Amino acid sequence: MQKKSPSAENLKYWLALLRTPGVGSKTFIKILDSYLPEQLFSQTSAALLAIGLNQKSIDYINAPDWDLIENDLHWVKQAKNDLITFYDHRYPAQLKEIDSPPPVLFTRGDTHLLTQPQISIVGSRNPSPLGQQSAIDFAQSLAQYGFTITSGLALGIDAASHQGALNVKGFTIAVTGTGLDRVYPARNKQLATDIADTGLLISEFPPGTTAQANHFPRRNRIISGLCIGLLVVEAAKKSGSLITARMALEENREVFAIPGSIHNPLARGCNALIKEGAKLVENTQDILDELGEYNQQPEAIALKNNKSTLDLEQQNLLNLIMFSPTSVDWLVQESSFSVEVVSSMLLLLELQGSIASTAGGYIRIK
Repeated sequence: MQKKSPSAENLKYWLALLRTPGVGSKTFIKILDSYLPEQLFSQTSAALLAIGLNQKSIDYINAPDWDLIENDLHWVKQAKNDLITFYDHRYPAQLKEIDSPPPVLFTRGDTHLLTQPQISIVGSRNPSPLGQQSAIDFAQSLAQYGFTITSGLALGIDAASHQGALNVKGFTIAVTGTGLDRVYPARNKQLATDIADTGLLISEFPPGTTAQANHFPRRNRIISGLCIGLLVVEAAKKSGSLITARMALEENREVFAIPGSIHNPLARGCNALIKEGAKLVENTQDILDELGEYNQQPEAIALKNNKSTLDLEQQNLLNLIMFSPTSVDWLVQESSFSVEVVSSMLLLLELQGSIASTAGGYIRIK
């Protein structure tokens, strides 16, 4: 089965499967091993039973709510909005590595940021003034070194991290636990608007989805999955931030934590992470020392803002090349170009300084 992005006509079947009762991320990805969504909706009930779907799911597949799905498609067609499916070349390779990756990503803003090296910053919704300022300072500094700052648009450390990146005209990604047609918490509405203007909002939830408690752990796995490193600023011993950090450790991401007083409840989570192997950090250089291969100079933002002189095919190939070794065979498979065409474009990209050859293939450097 050829694994490629769906046509505009077939996108509705991805959205219909996304809204099918009883089909979560794991089931959706498992289905993709047997059928593309557009193929699934023409299968018999017996065939659907055979791949493990229950009767409620089958009933919906036989009679989807096409009006609701049409509303989803209408949202996707609006300015700045987009939908990235699991087989889209823009889907982040790192996110595919996690347990139960989201089958689709609704986006608003600059999807190019998904290919950039990201540092996630998380922490308490009720931080101390010092914690709040630390999040802003670290986000500003890391953004000036060319890292995209990723967080969850929550109050407290999340919002401070996004704002820190924006303060220095850097880039930031907000992963939400609602549909992108609404903002939670409501007081972050202006922040969300600012992020959409120069950064990116993403969600696995379709338009109209309200905030629910079980959505936020799901959001957190995306925050940890997207990044190359995750910084915890302040966190209680039992908190969502600690869960996110442990997900990152399990996914072999670098995890950093700012230590604090043993008497401060908001420092206990960070101190516990350090005991578990997270790197104690006191300044940005501590993070840069661990991420040497991604290290860029502060003028990196200006370079990113320059318009690309690459043609569309070259840019699409560049978007597939990660900031970690990417094999030529994988690039041929994902791009659908021949080996000869890929090799030719790789040579051009290397001469332009966008990539460098390395053991195992090529690595993106800007």
